[in-house]
Amino acid sequence: MLFNDATRGRDGTMTSAREIAAAVRSGASTAVEAVTAALARIERVDPVLCAFAEVWEEAALRGARAVDERIAAGEHLPLAGVPIGVKGRRGLRGAGPLIAAGCVPVGATAVPGPGTAWQTWGLGRYGRTVNPWRYDRTPGGSSAGSAAAVAAGLVPLATGSDGAGSVRIPAAWCGVVGLKATNGRLPSADRTGLAAPGVLTRCVADAEAYWRVMAGPAETAGTAGTPGGRERRTPTAPWSADLGTPTALWSADLGFAGPDPEPVALARAAARRLADAGAVRLLPPGEPFRLEDPGPAWLALRGGGDLGTAARVRAVNDRRLGALFRRADLLLTPTTPCAAHDHDGPGDRYSTALTWAFNLSGHPALSLPAGLGRDGCPVGLQLVAAPGREELLLAVAGAARR
Repeated sequence: MLFNDATRGRDGTMTSAREIAAAVRSGASTAVEAVTAALARIERVDPVLCAFAEVWEEAALRGARAVDERIAAGEHLPLAGVPIGVKGRRGLRGAGPLIAAGCVPVGATAVPGPGTAWQTWGLGRYGRTVNPWRYDRTPGGSSAGSAAAVAAGLVPLATGSDGAGSVRIPAAWCGVVGLKATNGRLPSADRTGLAAPGVLTRCVADAEAYWRVMAGPAETAGTAGTPGGRERRTPTAPWSADLGTPTALWSADLGFAGPDPEPVALARAAARRLADAGAVRLLPPGEPFRLEDPGPAWLALRGGGDLGTAARVRAVNDRRLGALFRRADLLLTPTTPCAAHDHDGPGDRYSTALTWAFNLSGHPALSLPAGLGRDGCPVGLQLVAAPGREELLLAVAGAARR
């Protein structure tokens, strides 16, 4: 089975966002009850986990009472009463559609603190954010607190942002689902265009519920700037099961990454399970798929390096990815080149090696739990689709459960 106990909250809770919303809408529960329970879990667990930078107890309870009043007035709220975490102290800025749909933010999740490496750390109210699976390991970053809070069952859904893998890496290392949207499809404050909004959940159905709310009934491409002021991307036609089984190409390293054997083996086995479940049809290996290492280009765009080199790498990779997605529906890779490291950091190694190519190119991507390594920590399988094909990613990931 593709999913394992990594989808279960560490307190044993299995209530999903969709289940909470259904109970609140039906009157079997209330938003106040759901939010009160989440706040109690945070109070009990967060002193050890350090997943939250701030907890907004009074505001959350006010918000929950407002949701109950809206339900009593006959309003239909698809995510009624769902307690959520928002990434960082400014996370409310992008949570408007979720709040309108009935979600109740309970706090700001931990992100890197001053003087810490952006790809590794989270700094919560009580100290450094830890991985719920092993406290001596990092949860990944920079959506560290969001991933840890979801994995530990404090909230069923938390927002993230992904500039180089900041949703997908912590999703992989905390054993949850992490979706990065197509760059430019949802608003983003990132001036470079490398970052895109995303979400972390314990099940694919909750990620689907998030996407339906955020994308809206009439999706419009290019609501925010795309990388480097490039031409705005127009979403392709929505995927339909009537089109047949999606085809997928496996790549262990994208031609440059040098991943460790264990994450590769676990991700490859998860890809085979997707195929065995009928979710995808794996294409014959053929000639290895290769991209140019996106690292120098990404760093140039972020830090003002050689923009000529960045433009060349981006053009080459865009051309190769365009050719790939003309013959395959999906690209499958390990999410990370290595397992979750300890709190001393990764050294000179970039955990972003397999993710940041798709921030440079803007493609949507999703990390699924792929299994547990020998150290007892999760690793992920990354699914990448053509621009605008978030629905395909979610459909394939959801098919793994059926």
